[in-house]
Amino acid sequence: MHPYETISLDTVGYILAIWLIGVHCWMLAKPNESKKFLVKLPRNRVIAPWLMGAGMFWFWLLVAPSGLGPLSKLQMDLGEFNQAKSLLRIIIPVAAVGMITQVKEFLAVRGLGLLALMAAAPLIYSAYLEAPVSRLLIPIYAYAMIFGGLFWVGMPYTLRDLITYVTKTEARYRAAAIAGISYGIAVLMCAIIWW
Repeated sequence: MHPYETISLDTVGYILAIWLIGVHCWMLAKPNESKKFLVKLPRNRVIAPWLMGAGMFWFWLLVAPSGLGPLSKLQMDLGEFNQAKSLLRIIIPVAAVGMITQVKEFLAVRGLGLLALMAAAPLIYSAYLEAPVSRLLIPIYAYAMIFGGLFWVGMPYTLRDLITYVTKTEARYRAAAIAGISYGIAVLMCAIIWW
């Protein structure tokens, strides 16, 4: 059994709720600071290598060789592509170094997109075949992460455009923050009551 399959729905609910409520409360409490950070995020060269490195390392863990102790726990069965694992173990670190050293434009967005794609899997696994209909709050968010992640990796300017749109007016920014807090509260209430 893969570790993703052992994560309970309520655990994921609490983590996702804390993340959503925390980030969006920060947006409401410190609008100027958070706007400044978000506007600089797409071209933030300080955190970009860390985001891309974390995403690539997580991806490498899915194809990691056996016998590496805790590093081998996330290894996944790739079905027909299992034979490609040995090649991927080499390609992923090379690609990570290449991306971090050679791609300067929107690297933070691409790294964030990769992390969103990687983080969606545990969310989806946690809600798989669970009974309450409210569990759909988790996969809906996960599929939004996948959709966004694919765009951010392939067309990173879309995140910059989204940030520009949301931060353009105070009302829009507050609405986005309140929507995030509301979704987080809904997930938290479901985790406490039903999951």
